[in-house]
Amino acid sequence: MIEFMLQATLVGSFALALVVWLSDNRRLSNQLFAGIAFCFGVWSLSILLFSMTSDPLYALSYAKIYYAGSVIFTPLLVLFAIHYPRAHPLARVYVVPMTALAILVSLVILLNDTAIIQSLQRVDGYWQVQVNKVGYWLFAGYFVCYFATAVAITFYKYFTYRGAERLRASYYALGIVATSIPGFIFDLVLPYYGDYRYIWIGPVASSAFLLASGYSIARHRLLNVKAFLSKTAFYLLLIGTLVAFYSGLLYVLTSLLLGDKASNEITFAANVGIALIIAFSFNSLRRFFDRTTRRVFYGHHYNSQKVIDEISGLSVKITDLDVLLESVAAKISETLNPRYVAVIFQDNAHSNVVYGRVSARVIDPSYVARMYEQSQRGETPASGAQVYRLETPSQELGYFVIGPERDGRPYGTEDEHVMSVVSDELSIAIQNIYRLEEIRAFAGTLEKEVGAATRELRASNKKLLEMDATKDEFVSIASHQLRTPLTSVKGYISMVLEGDAGEITEPQRQLLEEAFTSSERMVHLISDFLNVSRLQTGKFMLDRRLVDLSTIVQQEVEGIRQIADTHDIAIAFKKPARFPQLYLDEGKMRQVVMNFIDNAIYYSPEGTKILVKLAVEDGEAVLRVKDQGIGVPADVQQHLFTKFFRAENARRQRPDGTGIGLYLAKRVVDGHSGKLVFESKLDKGSTFGFRLPIKKLQTPPPAQQPE
Repeated sequence: MIEFMLQATLVGSFALALVVWLSDNRRLSNQLFAGIAFCFGVWSLSILLFSMTSDPLYALSYAKIYYAGSVIFTPLLVLFAIHYPRAHPLARVYVVPMTALAILVSLVILLNDTAIIQSLQRVDGYWQVQVNKVGYWLFAGYFVCYFATAVAITFYKYFTYRGAERLRASYYALGIVATSIPGFIFDLVLPYYGDYRYIWIGPVASSAFLLASGYSIARHRLLNVKAFLSKTAFYLLLIGTLVAFYSGLLYVLTSLLLGDKASNEITFAANVGIALIIAFSFNSLRRFFDRTTRRVFYGHHYNSQKVIDEISGLSVKITDLDVLLESVAAKISETLNPRYVAVIFQDNAHSNVVYGRVSARVIDPSYVARMYEQSQRGETPASGAQVYRLETPSQELGYFVIGPERDGRPYGTEDEHVMSVVSDELSIAIQNIYRLEEIRAFAGTLEKEVGAATRELRASNKKLLEMDATKDEFVSIASHQLRTPLTSVKGYISMVLEGDAGEITEPQRQLLEEAFTSSERMVHLISDFLNVSRLQTGKFMLDRRLVDLSTIVQQEVEGIRQIADTHDIAIAFKKPARFPQLYLDEGKMRQVVMNFIDNAIYYSPEGTKILVKLAVEDGEAVLRVKDQGIGVPADVQQHLFTKFFRAENARRQRPDGTGIGLYLAKRVVDGHSGKLVFESKLDKGSTFGFRLPIKKLQTPPPAQQPE
């Protein structure tokens, strides 16, 4: 009878350890409880063998295993008490030191034959034992200390917890009390006096603890019998199929086909070939039987990659947050059959989305955060839900909560993989929608601001246009009004210089020549302003007539030579012997040539030379005015031909410049379908000029045309 009870206890303990471990060995509570049940099994087995053997050496070995199992069992009991039903934040901290101490003490017991038992002998079918009192007291102190700690923690949780957690703690407390009383009497006190006849009562009494605790964790989803049965059936089918396939194929190859001709070499080759076939087909068979057992036990199966692809497609296509979350929740609900699916946001700017019926706690972010922390520690939340954080490297968004399955089964590895991938996809999709919402809001605000700014700009622009028109009109009137008296002044000075008013002295001539030069420059300047005004008002016209460009250039050079002489600058120009006549606006081309030469004079140091060259190159009339002056800085050359622009070194050299000469030159050359010539290096001189298409300008224009 005693042997039967011990056998039943050890079989039940090992079976319970296996069920709990296979149900979910990732949870620390399952690991600890499986370890406790396994220790009870070892304890029962060692006592059974101790009672049955008549060999003192064997009896001593079994007794050492019995005590070593007790040494390992008690710290596991404490760790389980700390962790169940709700883990203490420091639960994992105690695992390493307690495990190390238990291994050390158990090794001392296993390696030292007299650590606890000094001698033993068989009397009337029972073992009489003489213990090492010092070693036994140390063992007893170790055992009682750990056991009392486990009991204290258990009852503390019973009196402080509420609701379902207190109910689970009550099962555990009842089991540990039912085990402790007979265990202490028959397995700790009586053996001290050498009486080992009743040590079998301790393991049998431990069944109460195993049954109570096992029922508690099974009832609250910490183990699942259906999952254990499905896994067992899966492995039995897989192993059975492989064995049957191997045996059948080997029999066909060696017995039916070859018969007596099957040598050892052929049999070996057949074994190798069959092993390779099994190796290559193992994964396919495993997937087949996994799908089969899941259909049998759970009634459904799905293609995880297809589900992930479909949800990825939804995340890409849908840009409305509520529609996206409801679509994903519906897909998860259809695939995994949970009681509910919820997305809980950490901010108040977005409403939580819940698919299914949930309690108020599930939509409380602080409660969900605690569930997430539990799952990160390897624990299962009391609600049985799976919780994933929705986050990206730059932002924490909230939580993705999937309730327990309606049929009660735990989620498998494939299920959790799908949930994890979906939560990552959802995090990215939600953040993208957040960014899209921000862009839309910004675009709306920007549209309003741009609209207001545009209205203000239009009003300002209208005023500027009116002011610009007034300015152009003023410049045009002023230019016309100033041009007539200046022309008269220039004419009278010319008459005086030519002697029409009588002889003049040399000093008088020099002063009159300076006045004539200044009045001539003023006339050109007024012409420039008048042309700018015409450009602004659209009245700038080109009056193209057949002229000799070489004669124009020669005359301008000769006309400005006097100014060059006053600056001690030499001008060199050799008129080409033959040069084609072109249809040009003579007056405006003279202004361009004069402007280039005038700039070369005023921006060149004294004692230098200006080279004016006119030639025909590649079917174009090309003019170059090359000086040795101050040059133009490279960083401002792109602005040189814009209206009123002047480089800083030019302003220092000639403060009275206007910045419109080159601007007008570009417009005149463009009007003749030509291109400007410009090269310059700072402090080394510049080359200004133009290229005009000869063939095009040899054809008379149809009429006067605006530029």
